[in-house]
Amino acid sequence: MAMALGITAHSQELYVFSEPASNMPAKSIGVRLTNEGVFSPDFATRTIPELMVGFNKNLMIHAQGFFSDMNGGGYKAEGASLYAKYRFLSIDDVKSHFRAAAFGRISSSSRPTYTEDINLEGDNSGLQGGLIFTQLLHKLALSATLSYSKAFERNSKQLPGMPQPDQMLGYSLSSGYLLLPFVYKNYNQPNFNLYFEVLGKTNPVNGRSYLDLAPAVQVVINSRTRIDLGYRFEVAGNLANRYTKNMYLARVEFNFFNVLK
Repeated sequence: MAMALGITAHSQELYVFSEPASNMPAKSIGVRLTNEGVFSPDFATRTIPELMVGFNKNLMIHAQGFFSDMNGGGYKAEGASLYAKYRFLSIDDVKSHFRAAAFGRISSSSRPTYTEDINLEGDNSGLQGGLIFTQLLHKLALSATLSYSKAFERNSKQLPGMPQPDQMLGYSLSSGYLLLPFVYKNYNQPNFNLYFEVLGKTNPVNGRSYLDLAPAVQVVINSRTRIDLGYRFEVAGNLANRYTKNMYLARVEFNFFNVLK
């Protein structure tokens, strides 16, 4: 299996809509550019440039910026986020392993409040913390995430008639399968991965929630370049006006190994 983008030779853990418990290689840097958007009620997109740093095998950070055309007047900067993940458990076996990690995020956004949902990748200011558990079984990788998010109260951003976001429980189940190559020969072989993720959130105060399904495909080239294409759509829920409902995602990522002293 390829040493794909630093998931210690297992590209099928490079989930599109969530993070695995594994980290990128130590002393490495990754650069991502993500574009996501919705088609209804009006077409709107967000662009997210991202810098990732792997300090050692257990600790990595992501720094993100958010730019969108959602509020009219063309593309403009709307916020930033800092994400950190620490892997605290590793159990390795032949062609399989188990990882567990803790993560945290702090975000700031200038967007007005449209929904009680908390999305800390562009829509809301707040804090998030959680746990990730990932199991690799040969060509199949399975992962579960549990999180808690707390929005910063910003009365100046409150729109008339719109709910104020407060707190949210998040959960996801993700699967990734390495379709190609059938037989691995070297790190330069392209990898083709298929993903299916279940993404959900619940407001613990009133019980309102949603559940999304998110299929995606991915190509990894020369173990350094990654291309993602996915779409998430709601299958159940009663949260109104949420931005991430029925959203496409396209991403390109470049990785540079052993560049930090």
